[in-house]
Amino acid sequence: MGTNYNEIAGQSVERIAALSDGIFAVAMTLLVLDLHAPAAQAFHGNHGLAAALAGLLPKFAVYVMSFLTLGIFWVGQQTQLNYLETTNRELTWLHLLFLFFVTLMPFSTQLIGAFIEYRAALAVYWLNILLLGSALLATWRYSLFARLTKADMPEAMRRGVERRILIAQGLYAAGAALCVVDTYWSLGFIVLVQLNYAIAPRILGLRRL
Repeated sequence: MGTNYNEIAGQSVERIAALSDGIFAVAMTLLVLDLHAPAAQAFHGNHGLAAALAGLLPKFAVYVMSFLTLGIFWVGQQTQLNYLETTNRELTWLHLLFLFFVTLMPFSTQLIGAFIEYRAALAVYWLNILLLGSALLATWRYSLFARLTKADMPEAMRRGVERRILIAQGLYAAGAALCVVDTYWSLGFIVLVQLNYAIAPRILGLRRL
């Protein structure tokens, strides 16, 4: 009896990792394209240049925030891939769905950079993060369900990955909700959440999140 194509398709963890690295690299590079040097004719002298650069600070802050976002999700996906023994067609497509949401990040970043005071722009940005987190959670849950992870993976790792994703998404949601007060407060809170996950400070138990 012949082997079904769907049974042999998408079984290379290494190819998923390679594709992911390429897509993340392109997406993270595209983020900076929204930063433009001030036009020379728009100012005169050092003070004019300093004022023009100060005007770029909101967009630069959004760029840093999105770079951190992609960095955190890249680390999260690579952690999952490191614990996979093998993969299959279904899990491969789930990772492709996750990468699709990665490619949307430059757009949502450009949108919020242009309309930083608009709640609708922040909602689109938060939705992008929510979809990234949901897709990453789906890849992990499916890999456990289909028994694709390594047999020697610690039990704490099984629970820890899911817990980390759910807590992060909860914190991002709380940050997005702050837009009711002010979008700058909302973005500031999201950046603090990202910094916690990026540097994992050994204070107040934050390293455990």
